[in-house]
Amino acid sequence: MQHVAQLNPRHEQATTAVEVRGLGHVYAGRDGAVPALSNIDLTVPAGRFVVIVGPSGCGKTSLLMMLAGLRTATSGTILCEGRPIATPDPSRVGVVFQEASLFPWLTAVENVEFPLVLKQAPRDERRARAEAMLNLVGLAGFGGRYPHELSGGMKQRVSIARGLVQDPPVLLMDEPFAALDEQTRMTMGHELLRIWEQTSKTVVFITHSLTEAVYLADEVIVMSARPGRILDRVPIDLPRPRTYQMMATDVFGALRERIWHQIRDVQ
Repeated sequence: MQHVAQLNPRHEQATTAVEVRGLGHVYAGRDGAVPALSNIDLTVPAGRFVVIVGPSGCGKTSLLMMLAGLRTATSGTILCEGRPIATPDPSRVGVVFQEASLFPWLTAVENVEFPLVLKQAPRDERRARAEAMLNLVGLAGFGGRYPHELSGGMKQRVSIARGLVQDPPVLLMDEPFAALDEQTRMTMGHELLRIWEQTSKTVVFITHSLTEAVYLADEVIVMSARPGRILDRVPIDLPRPRTYQMMATDVFGALRERIWHQIRDVQ
């Protein structure tokens, strides 16, 4: 069964950003082959915010790493912007991990521009681009700070800026706010939506928080226990821009409960 992300009215004639067909993955375990993913079919139109949820160990991160070209699938195909992505290609796909993973000896702006250093971009060009990304994520004036001088939320903002600095059309995010306290996590989610609205990126986001999933997404993809497969696609028909007050509505609660019951029943 093909699962297609819910259309966002911002992009009425969206093209396909990510297309996955028959994806499967098997790990070579100590006691033999361990199936991690089974027959994943997924289409994400450009400009959508898609969130993936599922029980621990269902293969969410494995799927994301394959979309990033960081892990090889056992079977099936992945297309990004219409072309296979067998190896990392930051010009098409940016990645933000759970840990900010900043270089402690580099300043914030130097961390953001590091991917451009690897590409040997001219110094003035990469510095201007990095500073623009810091401005976008709300860190204007903090470019000269070192990681130890930044809060957890600020470090993640730097990580997001680094993921965006090469202007990839697709941004993959693996539980980027999981280590933050609840208040900071909510603030970062709201800020991420602001950045998404400004940039029109395609976002594929993994989380264990069902509240976060419903708050952020155009559509939530629900995965089964291992071997991971897609159980359901839940369109999130809440108006944008999203507000914190929506979390107290019956509609929000019903969406969250629909997702929770499916995850609970497969664990």
